Amino acid sequence: MGAVTAVDFARLMDCEDVAWFRDQPEAARGAAAALGRRIGLGEQRSSQLVLAVAELAGNIAKHAVDGSLLLRVVRNEATAGVEVLAVDGGPGIADIPAALRDGMSTAGTLGIGLGAVQRLADSFHIHSQPGLGTVQLARFWPRPAHPTAAGEPAVGGITRPIGGEQVCGDAWAARIDTGEQPPVSHADNVARPPASGATSWSALTGTRPSSPQPQTAPARGFSVRPGRPGRPAAVRAAVAGPGTGVLVMSCDGLGHGPMAAVAAQAALHAFKTGTARTPEEAMEQVHRALRGTRGAAVAIARLEPDGRLLFCGVGNITAALVTSTSRSTLLSHPGIAGHQMHQLRTYEHHLPRHGILVMHSDGLSERWTQSDLAGLLHHPPSLIAAALMRQAGTRRDDASAVIAKAAR
Repeated sequence: MGAVTAVDFARLMDCEDVAWFRDQPEAARGAAAALGRRIGLGEQRSSQLVLAVAELAGNIAKHAVDGSLLLRVVRNEATAGVEVLAVDGGPGIADIPAALRDGMSTAGTLGIGLGAVQRLADSFHIHSQPGLGTVQLARFWPRPAHPTAAGEPAVGGITRPIGGEQVCGDAWAARIDTGEQPPVSHADNVARPPASGATSWSALTGTRPSSPQPQTAPARGFSVRPGRPGRPAAVRAAVAGPGTGVLVMSCDGLGHGPMAAVAAQAALHAFKTGTARTPEEAMEQVHRALRGTRGAAVAIARLEPDGRLLFCGVGNITAALVTSTSRSTLLSHPGIAGHQMHQLRTYEHHLPRHGILVMHSDGLSERWTQSDLAGLLHHPPSLIAAALMRQAGTRRDDASAVIAKAAR
């Protein structure tokens, strides 16, 4: 069983997906320049960001069969940065170390090469399989970089709207619960009023995000019926552990487009501002917040420092515990949060050593296996989520995936 420490849980970041680009290298460079200025990267750092985006987008345009580039804002306690995810279904890279050496630039790009992208970025991760494609993550912080910027968050996710839409009705969030005070949001992808110098999707598009009112419910005391290790157990009344834990939510607003996005934002607001310590309590708060909206499929998990995992799901969210050799599906129940939920049930699991929790909407097919992720488990959660979306995304609906990792 994997143990997750308080230090690991504290390594979470705010995350806001800003814009996807397909076959638009010029637009991606322009958006990167605007984003760097808006969040205060500084002129030199913004230029370095644009140079890296040009290389990544140029590689996609030149070689990828089906490639996309995502720009997003990331924030820690002190500052904001830009994260770039490049995903493609091209021929892949057979020798990554060689591709990262100087002089190995790709024809048709600006010629700086992936090695220069790696040096320019504060964090750079790449995974590639010949015949399947490549996923890359590069993160840029203002200089000097904040001391915590080098740490990789324990939870990460990705969203993608259905073609033709600019807003996504899928969403994910994670927050820390210390058990001593109301939890503070540390990772989400919902547009919100920006901090000083920060940007948002609404700032780039001129749209106004919805602002649902917070709704919370008082915490309750519970007693627990533990299950045997390795086997899920229905817990009639789950309790949070005594230490720091992390709660993770995946949400799929019914349908797609602006009204689905309104439902997703209402769920995120309730989740982030609520005081719930267990998935069941958090689900009840989200259910109340979604009344008057289209409703949503919602799954919420709590990871404990000792590896215990509590899970409560309503509707069509796929959730699984994955290792390099196994995939164990977590049980959700029929219903629509905000409209109709049967009696909630929380299930107790243990997150395996070196394992991950995967949750995704039905914008991704369930027809993936642990072997699809086996070579990715050592990478950051956001890169794993992007690779899973490339592998299983259907493009017929909004899509989202969130990954939570155990400590090593």
